[in-house]
Amino acid sequence: MAPRRPRRPRLVIGPWAHGDSFGWFTGRSYGFASNYLAVDPTALHVRWFDEHLKGVDTGAKDEPPVRIFVMGIDQWRDEADWPLPDTAYTRYHLHSDGHANTPAGDGALSRDEPGEEPHDTYLYDPRNPTPTVGGATFLPGLFVAANAGPRDQRPLDGRADVLTFATPPLEHDVEVTGPIELVLFASSSARDTDFTGKLVDVHPDGRAEILTDGILRARYRDSMSDPQPLEPGEVYELRIDLWATANVFRAGHRIRLDVSSSNFPRFDRNTNTGGVISTEGPESLVEAVNRVFHDRGRPSHVVLPIIDRG
Repeated sequence: MAPRRPRRPRLVIGPWAHGDSFGWFTGRSYGFASNYLAVDPTALHVRWFDEHLKGVDTGAKDEPPVRIFVMGIDQWRDEADWPLPDTAYTRYHLHSDGHANTPAGDGALSRDEPGEEPHDTYLYDPRNPTPTVGGATFLPGLFVAANAGPRDQRPLDGRADVLTFATPPLEHDVEVTGPIELVLFASSSARDTDFTGKLVDVHPDGRAEILTDGILRARYRDSMSDPQPLEPGEVYELRIDLWATANVFRAGHRIRLDVSSSNFPRFDRNTNTGGVISTEGPESLVEAVNRVFHDRGRPSHVVLPIIDRG
């Protein structure tokens, strides 16, 4: 019997979508190196299983345990662990004069802590939810994953139910690699509603490329097993998992955060009643007036995993 070898996990993350592993999306290609055939995952699987199940010395144990594709620079990179050990988790605060949801919105994103700023307000109407545009979805199209991945978010610009906060054009490259959390201080007129967040890379030509996103059904803000309704008008601290990404925002690009209350049909629309959504018909839908606060005492922010290696 072959001696037991220490087992090491192996993580490979590429710019792929369910049903599409080529790294080529509508309006965005990550290059030939991003193709899963270039990575040859089957060979990786076989070598790893031979090493750990058969005791064959394939060299897999000596390889870096993590390999990620970094978008923006469109390159593969080997790493020692995930999240990356040298991650600097950095708060980017939401700012505005209360008009982040207007066509000429004044929403800003920066490391500066907020002062006394007015909150932003929008109406979420489940009869007119914000539509899904790209992201980690398997919505049908002309071909598999046609509506997935880094789709341009400009079709959603100007919606009254979307708050947009962005940095000025960057003076130098900024790498964001790892898990992302959005912290909102928010209230609602409803007993339950959703809050969504999207991290977006805005190119100099205006293209707004979605990188990752997430959602929180407010009744589950403290527990998935013990949902609690909202008290209308009360401000809550909500933590929304935006999952993870690996992207270099190039100089001249902008880091953008979009906040809303729906992403339909990727996520079912919240009826805002606090009831059983799957059993409620159109006559049950309730509009929700939702507010996002970003002042000194309620500093809404997104935590970005910054990688700075000089």
